[in-house]
Amino acid sequence: MRKAVLITGLLSLLCAGLLWTSPAAAAQLFGRDKPKVDKTRLLTGKVMDGGDNPLPNAVVYLTNTQDHSVKTYIVGPEGTYRFPQLQPTIDYEVYAQIDKHKSHTKTVSQFDNRQQVYIDLKIDTK
Repeated sequence: MRKAVLITGLLSLLCAGLLWTSPAAAAQLFGRDKPKVDKTRLLTGKVMDGGDNPLPNAVVYLTNTQDHSVKTYIVGPEGTYRFPQLQPTIDYEVYAQIDKHKSHTKTVSQFDNRQQVYIDLKIDTK
């Protein structure tokens, strides 16, 4: 009889504890809710001249090939650029330009499954 009362008391405490927790916490407690993982990608790189020297103030153009929107980035003294939060299911084209000189266009493919993509862009300034 004592065991039955003890078990009933413990079960009621457990149920009361679950009622006081949020639904999200209860779902995590039972392994039903997995934490969200950032699935976006990061594109970084460097803009350089033919002698591998950084080209400050070059403009990097990133084109979304699905909706044709364009983002730009003006590089600093080290020549580095950064485009965060790219969608993994979209192809992007990237190139750099300074004055009237332009690099080759490179593609970030949706079939490339890396979360961090590094692309150097070279501009022949001669």
